[in-house]
Amino acid sequence: MLDEYCERLGPGLWAEPLNAVTNLSFLLAAWGVWHLARDRGRRDGLVLAGLLAVVGAGSTLYHTFATPLTRALDLIPILVFQLVFLGLYARRLIGAGPAVTAAGLMVFLAAALSGRAAPDVLNGSLIYAPALLVLATLGIYHLTHARREPALMLAAAGVFTISVTARTLDNALCAAWPHGTHFFWHLLNGALLYLVARAYLGNVGRTQALT
Repeated sequence: MLDEYCERLGPGLWAEPLNAVTNLSFLLAAWGVWHLARDRGRRDGLVLAGLLAVVGAGSTLYHTFATPLTRALDLIPILVFQLVFLGLYARRLIGAGPAVTAAGLMVFLAAALSGRAAPDVLNGSLIYAPALLVLATLGIYHLTHARREPALMLAAAGVFTISVTARTLDNALCAAWPHGTHFFWHLLNGALLYLVARAYLGNVGRTQALT
């Protein structure tokens, strides 16, 4: 059994209650994105909503079973969501071509995976540095180009900054706060992923209503 976070003091499915329960944030975000996608008739939005639900399920499994397998089920859906969202945003809002989009995603993936080489740096949060940088950059682009709610992506970047900080400080604050701060990572990231999906769906073209 893996023991990476402050809240887990031993084995057992309920050894990380806050870290497990707060994954409801992702399911609430999925529900909100699903409604946005339905309203705009966007099947790509439904894909984002489905990925959000998978993120919540994977994280719940990891914070209950805490095995190498469930750890992979926690990390992989998050990475897939990032790649799918960035691909959609680049193609349909920025207007990047397929080759440019693919190259950008490959660079992003390589940068994110390179953070795995230093798992002890920033409590393992180094893998999210590329995502924070890209989100801040897209936030500036969105602010100057979006027709609706242009500040949403910058707001998401601010939320992500706080959530990465909470993830990073988790083990360092165990003595002062035995529950740790990782559960804030879940709560804030549910809001973050809803915001980025809303920013996308609010500015992409409306299609025929889904049935």
